[in-house]
Amino acid sequence: MSYHDVDYDYDDEGGIIDPVWLLTICFALGIWLVVNRYQSLLNRAIFFRLAPPPQIKETWTAQKLPEPSLEAHLSTDGLLPAIPLEGRKYITAYDPATAYHLDTMLADSPQDITKKIAEAYQAQPEWAKTSFHDRRRVMRSLKKWLVENQETCAKVACRDTGKTMLDAALGEIITTCAKLDYLINHGERVLSPEKRYNNLLMFYKSSYVYYEPLGVVSAIVSWNYPLHNAWSPIMAALFSGNSVVIKCSEHVVWSTSWFVQAIRECLKACGHSEDLVQLVCCYPEDAEALTKSPFIRHITFIGSERVGRIVAQAATEYLTPVTLELGGKDPAIILPSTDLHKYISLLMRGVYQNAGQNCIGIERILVHESQYDELFELFTERADKLRPGHSLKSPGDGVAPVADVGAMIAGDRFPGLQHAIQEAVTQGATLTVGGEPWTHPYLERGSYFKPTLLGDVNPDSAIAQSELFAPIGLIIKYETVEQAIEIANSTRYGLGASIFGPVRDECLKVAKRLHCGMVAVNDFGVFYLNQDLPFGGTKASGYGRFGGPEGLRALTNTKAIVVDRWGWAIQTTIPAVLDYPVRSVTQSWDFISGLIGFLYADGWRTRIDALMKLIRASGR
Repeated sequence: MSYHDVDYDYDDEGGIIDPVWLLTICFALGIWLVVNRYQSLLNRAIFFRLAPPPQIKETWTAQKLPEPSLEAHLSTDGLLPAIPLEGRKYITAYDPATAYHLDTMLADSPQDITKKIAEAYQAQPEWAKTSFHDRRRVMRSLKKWLVENQETCAKVACRDTGKTMLDAALGEIITTCAKLDYLINHGERVLSPEKRYNNLLMFYKSSYVYYEPLGVVSAIVSWNYPLHNAWSPIMAALFSGNSVVIKCSEHVVWSTSWFVQAIRECLKACGHSEDLVQLVCCYPEDAEALTKSPFIRHITFIGSERVGRIVAQAATEYLTPVTLELGGKDPAIILPSTDLHKYISLLMRGVYQNAGQNCIGIERILVHESQYDELFELFTERADKLRPGHSLKSPGDGVAPVADVGAMIAGDRFPGLQHAIQEAVTQGATLTVGGEPWTHPYLERGSYFKPTLLGDVNPDSAIAQSELFAPIGLIIKYETVEQAIEIANSTRYGLGASIFGPVRDECLKVAKRLHCGMVAVNDFGVFYLNQDLPFGGTKASGYGRFGGPEGLRALTNTKAIVVDRWGWAIQTTIPAVLDYPVRSVTQSWDFISGLIGFLYADGWRTRIDALMKLIRASGR
């Protein structure tokens, strides 16, 4: 056989790749790269710059106030501008850790507040038209700026509140980054239209829920976390399509002004109106221009119960919805046989973080009597080593200060705290650490209160029933878990709580029986780091929620829309037997009662009888 007779069968497998396929793959890859690059450019954070305030620099020097207060300008020369505005109020900003004068700022008048609300109102309609992509870009830009400027932001918060850098990192930076991350990754899902189920009667309809911006919303926030308490409601308001007016505490107008300016600079850099965010700085007596404004469609209030009641009452003027977070008396229940050494660090952080000025701080520690002595000894040993002081290096210090517990916002509450401590001791409590103000050895100024520990506290005493908002730990004995639950629920508050124990299911059983809005099991305060969770409480701790889907949707108008599913084929029609004017009362009643029975009766036989009744009534 010659080679000419051989039939060679070439198999495509393993052969040369078809050039058409190669070109197709390359073309598709090129399209993907172009689209991906385009999307990356669209989603890229926008850079913006804000100069750090000179007051946080190591070379900065300032006047020390002999009697630090918000109105120190009225009694101390040189604090007011050269030509103060006649008839206007001013606010003295000062560092509570050092008594350094930071600035004297013009307080907003009712007319100023009204003007700022109007500016926010005018800017909001255009912002409401933006896409979630546009809003995410603003959030992403803010997050990038915050992470890159975290030390500056922490120093600004420290300078205005007296807290430590570590407390600023934990309470200001991490929590705010968590909020931004949540909005970027999940905000659109929460606020996108939802399809809802229909019943048999509505089988030919489609039902949806839309979450539409309210317009101008407001937040009145406390001083303990000036960065986070301002940014958190601003970010939620902006992402839900609103403009926002923030009223900060008069204690932190200096730092809040800088933090809010950062958001305004970000909006401007992203091509949006900076008027979307307005900051109000005023004394409480002038705040009614905000709380009673007809243009404010929602108010979030974070602060004391007394002021919260005033805000809620003022909001009734125009039936403005209010979310109230009013603090608490959070318990930490330590179940029997818990490893105390394992959790002592969490308990210490829960009590003394931010000098105890934390709405979800641990204010009562409930421990079984069999472990009371051990816990009291552990706490005493650790609390006694805590170092009060400030974190920022100042001219002449030489070295950076080291401090565990910073200053409190002001010293005007110290006499009341001392009285409560002495009263508790009189009633049988044991005081081992602290119990009095502390004077800085170099500064001889500052609103410091010694980290304090009281043991064997009577659960019914005033100190165990009232919110202290101070670095004061209370340890209470209990005999049974049932008694511990009763003690935990005995106060008028109900914000957060912690349960520590060796068995998770036992901890969960206790958690479910507590009268509060949030519980951390074998931890402290972590329910706030998960921004998909609602934040808020019950009883005198307030009502409503911010954070999570509940918080975002509270800033929107929830609108239900029902449309025809197959409009070309079937739409709602009125049966002749029910049409106006009704021809027969008996016949119309038989028809509608038969329809109700067919749709909702219990049992098929009853439903069939009802259907026959409906048919007879419709055919008369």
